[in-house]
Amino acid sequence: MRVLVSDNLGEVGIRMLEAEDGIDVDVKTGLSPEALKDIIGEYHALIIRSATKVTEDLLSAAHRLKVVGRAGIGLDNVDIPAATRRGVVVMNTPDGNVITTAEHAIAMMMALARNIPQGTASLRAGRWDKKKLQGREICGKTLGVIGFGKIGSIVADRARGLKFNVIVYDPHVNPERIEKAGFETVSIEGLYQRADFITIHVPKLKDTAGMIDKAAFDQMKDGVMLVNCARGGIVNEADLYDAMVSGKVAGAALDVFDAEPPAGSPLLAVDRLICTPHLGASTREAQTNVAVAVVKQIVDYLKSGSVVNAVNVPSVTGELLVRLKPFLELGDRIGCLMPQLLQGALKEVAVEYTGDFQGLDLSPVTTAILKGLLTPTVKDDVNSVNAPILAKARGIKVSETASAESDEFLNLVTVRAVTTEMDCTLAGTIYGKQDSRIVRINNFRLEMIPLGHMAIINNLDKPGAIGSIGTTLGNHDINIARMQVGQEEEGNHNIIFLNTDTQIPTAVLEELRALPMVKSVTPLEFTECRG
Repeated sequence: MRVLVSDNLGEVGIRMLEAEDGIDVDVKTGLSPEALKDIIGEYHALIIRSATKVTEDLLSAAHRLKVVGRAGIGLDNVDIPAATRRGVVVMNTPDGNVITTAEHAIAMMMALARNIPQGTASLRAGRWDKKKLQGREICGKTLGVIGFGKIGSIVADRARGLKFNVIVYDPHVNPERIEKAGFETVSIEGLYQRADFITIHVPKLKDTAGMIDKAAFDQMKDGVMLVNCARGGIVNEADLYDAMVSGKVAGAALDVFDAEPPAGSPLLAVDRLICTPHLGASTREAQTNVAVAVVKQIVDYLKSGSVVNAVNVPSVTGELLVRLKPFLELGDRIGCLMPQLLQGALKEVAVEYTGDFQGLDLSPVTTAILKGLLTPTVKDDVNSVNAPILAKARGIKVSETASAESDEFLNLVTVRAVTTEMDCTLAGTIYGKQDSRIVRINNFRLEMIPLGHMAIINNLDKPGAIGSIGTTLGNHDINIARMQVGQEEEGNHNIIFLNTDTQIPTAVLEELRALPMVKSVTPLEFTECRG
C-alpha cells in the first residue's frame, strides 16, 4: 500500500510509516493542486493537515485512494460528500490537539483581558502606556461558552478554575450532561445578554457559518469581549469590525479568519484586536499526538479495515470488527445472493435483526448487505463508505429494525427487497461462532452454506426428481459437493441448492431446465462477492 503525506507531519509519524511492513510512504509537501492531481492516482492513502485541498477534482483522479487522514480536527479543506460518493473514508484526529486548543483559548482570553500584546508593542516602541492599557479582572465575570464538545468542555472546566461564572449554549448536547458537569445551560439569546466574555467552540457548518453577526452583537452586553479559536467564518468579520469601532465589543481575540492569512483585513488596524496565525493546535505535544494518531488510524484501516474517527462511515475498531465479523460476512453473503434472484429495478430494502446480537451496532452489517445488492448494477465501485449514499441517490428506500425476540434462532438477519417487478425475502443466521447459513428464501426453509458455485433448482416434490438432476450432472462429469433440499410451506414444490466443484455450463443448465419435474434452474456465484 502506498501512502502520500502532502502536508507537514510530525517526524515521529513519518518514522512510524517508514517502519511499517507493507507500507510505502512518500513525503511531498507544498505541491500545487495540479501537481498533486498528477500523482494522486498512485496512492491508496493521503495524509494531510490544513494546506492540502481535497476537492472533487482531485478525488476524480484518485483511482486507488481508500482513505484520507487529517492530522488534526478541522476538515474544511476536504470535500466530504465527494469523498463519500467515491468510497473514500475521511478520518480526523479529534483528540490529539484538544488540550492545546483549549489552553490557547484561555491564553487568548487572559491576554485580551490584560492587554498583554499591546503592552509588549508599546514598550518596544519606547512608550510606557500604563494608564492607557488598564485591564480588567476575570474573577467573578461571566463566560459564555458556545459549543460544549471536546474543546469547549475543557475550556469551561479551566475557566471554572479561574473563578469565571460559566454558562453554556449547545443545542446538540443534552442539557443534563452540561448540568452534570457543573455548568448552567442557557439559550443563545441568554448567553449573549449575560456574558462578559464569549468563547466559540463549534465547527463551521451551514448553521454556524456567520452566526456571530450584527444581530448577535446587538444582543450582547456593551463592552463584551470575544474569543474565537474555532474556525474562521463563524464570526462575520465585517460586523465584528463595526461592533469594535462602535465600542459594543471592547476587545476581540482571533486565532482564525475567513481568509488565512487575513491580508488587508480592516480588523488588523483595530488596536483592541489581538490575533495569532492559527496557533490553536500548534504545540510540540499536539503535533506529535496528531501525527501518531493519524498514522495509526491509516495503517489500521489499510491492513485490517478498522475504522476510527471517520466522519463519513461508522467507526469499527479492531475489537468491534472481530465481534462483528461473522455478521458482516453473513450480510455480505445475503447481499451477494439477493440480486441473483431479483428481476426489475430495486425500490426498497428492509433489514430486520431479531435475537441476540450482543448489543452490537449493526449499521455496518446493513451497509454490507447494500454493498452486495448494488454491486451488480452500479457502475461506480461500491464499498462500505458509499453504499448508503448510492442507494439514496437511486431512490432506494432503506429501513432497519431490531427486536430481541427470535423464536427459532439465536440471531436472525432477514432482508426483504422490493423491485419494480417482484419482492424477495432472504434470512440468514450464524451457526456456532462464525459459520454463515441461509435459512430461508421466500417461503422455502433450508440450511444453505453460501459459498462457491451453486444452483437453485425449483422442482416438483415427487419421487425421481432429485435423481434425474443428479444423473444429468453426472453425465457431464460435474461433481455435486453439497446438496440441500428445502420444502415449500403448504405446497408441493422443493427447492434444491447444489454446490458443485465447477461452474455448471450453459448447455447443462438448459438440459436441467428441460427435465419434466424441474420448474426452474438459477445459477448462483459467490466467488465474486467476497471481500
